[in-house]
Amino acid sequence: MNAKKKILLVDDEIDILDFLSYNLIQSGYEVRTAINGEKGVEVARAFKPDLILLDMMMPEMDGVETCEKIRSINELENVMVAFLTARGEDYSQIAGFDAGADDYILKPIKPKVLMSRVNALMKRTNRTLESTTNNVEYIEVGEINIDLKKYIVSFKQAEINLPKKEFQLLVLLCSQPGVVQTRGEIMEKIWGSEVVVGDRTIDVHIRKLREKFGDNLIVTIKGIGYKLKTS
Repeated sequence: MNAKKKILLVDDEIDILDFLSYNLIQSGYEVRTAINGEKGVEVARAFKPDLILLDMMMPEMDGVETCEKIRSINELENVMVAFLTARGEDYSQIAGFDAGADDYILKPIKPKVLMSRVNALMKRTNRTLESTTNNVEYIEVGEINIDLKKYIVSFKQAEINLPKKEFQLLVLLCSQPGVVQTRGEIMEKIWGSEVVVGDRTIDVHIRKLREKFGDNLIVTIKGIGYKLKTS
């Protein structure tokens, strides 16, 4: 059932590429590989994968830089990116999400667990978020205008390019101005119940939105969640 889903693997270790490729192909995915970040960006442009599994530590262009470059390419803005790395430090994970990653998977990982994480990533449809917006195509809150159909956001009449998760988080907050979205609700509506993400993931995305729309737009309700300021 996954035959049409495409995955790009980017890692400088050939044995890891071979191991991952074998398991993913056995699960029905179409797979391409790249041995460094520059090649990964080149292959991604041509292959247009549904998911990129990206190593953090690579020579010349590391995973964070590679992810940032991928996110800067219009035709790849909606591709999911997950870091698959041995680096588990908090600052490494924050750097990964800050660069626009959707998930962070730690090595070593057993094949069955990896397939479960990949399958969960592929199933992300954000049905709950869609029900929250009730199929609305356009949202306007203050100086923020969101065209959900065209995936366009403008603020103070200037268009702002947002990565997929930042866009979805902004839509969630703007769909119910003044209403507190708990951390649990944000995780469920944006990332889905099948993927576990930490509080830092949400914090990073909130910080990125504040950088683009101002510190006062999103209000923190300590210990609970966030809401969009209404006045």
